Amino acid sequence: MSKDKYQKQGDAIFAKLEKVNSELLSLTYGALVSQLLKDLEIVDEVNEQLEKMGHNIGTRLIEEFLAKSDISFCEDFEETVEVIAKVAFKMFLGITGTVTCINKESNIYSIIFFNNPLSDFVELPKSLSSLNYCSLLCGVVKGALKQIRITVSCYFVKDMLKGDDYYEMYIQLQDILKEEILNDEEQ
Repeated sequence: MSKDKYQKQGDAIFAKLEKVNSELLSLTYGALVSQLLKDLEIVDEVNEQLEKMGHNIGTRLIEEFLAKSDISFCEDFEETVEVIAKVAFKMFLGITGTVTCINKESNIYSIIFFNNPLSDFVELPKSLSSLNYCSLLCGVVKGALKQIRITVSCYFVKDMLKGDDYYEMYIQLQDILKEEILNDEEQ
């Protein structure tokens, strides 16, 4: 499937889905992050907790994604990242991203996007410059892919909340658990 088809598929799925008010999502997420900052008090622990929460969300969202997107498998990791950027992001966040290969040998790909409903109405004070406000999204990607036996590392390298001109997320393939698939098929 071409990259344009993924864009069209993401748009078509998004048009069919029931929408959640993006302002409500942004404000609710902001309240969650604020409460975590009050409860945990240490920014690194908040970052870790946001990623864990995202991981748990991703393990559940993958089922809905697979059921509604009609995508059964991808040929390679680059296509997987294209599907995340053009179909999954559109389906769940109403945005699309642009995929770039950063390093083919190391399987590192970048998704660039210019708006993020999680960070609407947000300004980070300098005292919270180490807060990875949107790390929940990295956790979602990692959790969802882990459910289909793909292990990745995922992190933001650019963040508009920290003064960058766009958001940029790196996704690096760590492992595809093919042995487990073969063992499952043999049994």
